[in-house]
Amino acid sequence: MASMNQGSAARALVIEDINVDRVILLRMLQKLNCEATVARNGKEAIDLFLQGKTFDIVFSDQEMPVMTGPEAVTKIRAMGATEVKIVGLSADFGGMEAFMRAGADVFVPKPMKLETLESMLQDVIHKKNVRG
Repeated sequence: MASMNQGSAARALVIEDINVDRVILLRMLQKLNCEATVARNGKEAIDLFLQGKTFDIVFSDQEMPVMTGPEAVTKIRAMGATEVKIVGLSADFGGMEAFMRAGADVFVPKPMKLETLESMLQDVIHKKNVRG
């Protein structure tokens, strides 16, 4: 598997309340040299954006306490974060419609494969480098 150029690492936000799911995704991102920040629910994610943090890609679980993934996606888009790629994640395929309605770019069923993650990150890095 090709590793990505570390010099242009993508900045990811992982919104996930379940520890084991969070750790698995963080390890995959680390393996692909991606910088990752964690939010344990949608409200924590919104707070990061309000603090001025920027991300190239957001991975959001669907069902979480305090604020769901689709609710967070709606708010992130309403804040003007249109450049960031948002990936909705759920073991429930019913979540796809909620994420897409909220403004997510893509829905990926859990568990996500490393190859799928790598492809998404390469696309984000390419777009980031083109934008300069």
